[in-house]
Amino acid sequence: MTSHDLAVITRIMQKEAGISLSGAKANLVYSRLAKRVRKLGLRSFGEYCSLVENDAGGQELGEMIAALTTNVTRFFREPHHFEHLRERVLPGLVAQARAGGRVRLWSSACSSGQEAYSMALTVLSVMPDANRYDVKILATDIDPNVLAAGAEGIYDAAALEPISVSLRKTWFLPINDGSGRMRANDDLRSLISFRKLNLIGSWPIQRKFQAIFCRNVVIYFDGDTQEALWSRMTPLLEDNGALYIGHSERVSGPAEALLVNDGITTYRKRRSGELE
Repeated sequence: MTSHDLAVITRIMQKEAGISLSGAKANLVYSRLAKRVRKLGLRSFGEYCSLVENDAGGQELGEMIAALTTNVTRFFREPHHFEHLRERVLPGLVAQARAGGRVRLWSSACSSGQEAYSMALTVLSVMPDANRYDVKILATDIDPNVLAAGAEGIYDAAALEPISVSLRKTWFLPINDGSGRMRANDDLRSLISFRKLNLIGSWPIQRKFQAIFCRNVVIYFDGDTQEALWSRMTPLLEDNGALYIGHSERVSGPAEALLVNDGITTYRKRRSGELE
């Protein structure tokens, strides 16, 4: 892989996925894409770059983005966010749902589904009959491979460890193949819709959310892309809606004025007319 190849890959990833790759990521790029180069029977990264640039259908572009996307996730990661959701946000939303209202939550970079299922389990911990009401979680990601895993809802014992025994027994079913794996049951999976979405692309989203999780994703974007993302995302929150971001992230740009801190890397959207 030449420096020119790396520059081409970096440019494509920035343009198509918003991901900023520095020269320090050369080894990561090489190790992840070398598998694609070999699988496709190509002789060099230069040939691979030409293939991606001239791929009219975008299939290999999607494969490249999937290969270079980091999918580190686990159930109830950064647990203070789920405590906030349960204690500060859901009481009002449960009452709203039982009165016939609409409740929508968004896991905007859901990876293989652990975040979205953690949100759903938090909802079910205070509203076990949530699937009888208009309560839904949208789970989106750029990588169709992890979305398929999330929709399937099968996890091994180690992945399920952060979930309490009572929640596991209630909302997961064992897969009887001796592996110790379990699958989210129908009631749990029915709360979540998994959809492909590129955070720097178009968003076919028509209505607002009462809570948005956008965690540990903007760290891969440059500053301008981060500001643009927050400026697009914040208007999709209802007044007083909650925004949860990663522990090393900060809201920046014009969106910052629309939010007020409400905990550790937790914000709520100012109500109309609310002063700073």
